Amino acid sequence: QVQLVESGGGLVQAGDSLRLSCAASGYIASVYAMGWFRWAPGKEREFVATISWSGTSTFYADSVKGRFSISRDNAKNTAYLQMNSLKPEDTAVYYCAAQRTYSSDRTTLAAADLYSYWGQGTQVTVSS
Repeated sequence: QVQLVESGGGLVQAGDSLRLSCAASGYIASVYAMGWFRWAPGKEREFVATISWSGTSTFYADSVKGRFSISRDNAKNTAYLQMNSLKPEDTAVYYCAAQRTYSSDRTTLAAADLYSYWGQGTQVTVSS
């Protein structure tokens, strides 16, 4: 049974930073790409960032590029999303997801429908 558990969300002010963690269990993390997505009230689910199985390829949504950084530690079966210079429009529930693939293609790694496993989400609220 694959399980993903996010943590690290919270209420912060604009300009602050947060680091989200996604702890995985039940599978070999190194063969899975990891992605972060977010869902804000009244909006569609949005791709945020993704990292390939090896960690050598990372991709970001334009809205977070230069502010967010995705990383992974396969020895700990954990992925991270470092979020800096947070803005009120970053407010959402953030979900991590896992996709079994060796691909390093952005289209593949950014496609939410290709992710088989999802965490329960962690709320990030940024006040102005």
